[in-house]
Amino acid sequence: MAGETVTTIVGNLVDDPELRFTPAGAAVCKFRVASTPRVFNKTTNEWEDGDSLFLTCSVWRQAAENAAATLGRGMRVIVQGRLKQRSYEDREQVKRTVYELDVDEVGPSLLRASATVTKNPSGSGQPTNGAPAAASWAGVRPAQQNGGWGSQQAPARSPAAPAAAPAGGYSDEPPF
Repeated sequence: MAGETVTTIVGNLVDDPELRFTPAGAAVCKFRVASTPRVFNKTTNEWEDGDSLFLTCSVWRQAAENAAATLGRGMRVIVQGRLKQRSYEDREQVKRTVYELDVDEVGPSLLRASATVTKNPSGSGQPTNGAPAAASWAGVRPAQQNGGWGSQQAPARSPAAPAAAPAGGYSDEPPF
């Protein structure tokens, strides 16, 4: 769509996605992403965190249901969408402006995790083989202690996931 500001953000989910339905039955999933830049300080010879950007994101229809079934607090995600500005008055009648992202695409970052994708049948919102409607986490393993996952446990594996991974989905074996 011409004239819209399309942007991509990479960050961690601040809370669990919230799935709701409009009166007409359309699914909408809302979540917040925190993106924190890291810069190298040559004076101290160390990496430092910059100011975090918190962005509220909304995704619609089947993608909303897939996101709600797949994503969880602390997960590192890649989100692409149209940046919107909205103004309102708060309870004290102070005018506020917020920036939000109308999401076109969202998915897990594979920098420090792996995922097994279950594809929906073409033209249908229904998953195949009774599996979840979107990617299910199989073998999620943080690469570092502070990799954005904290102590969060990986969700249950999909029936389509390989049975070779030990309980909990963690494995020290390479995937090849």
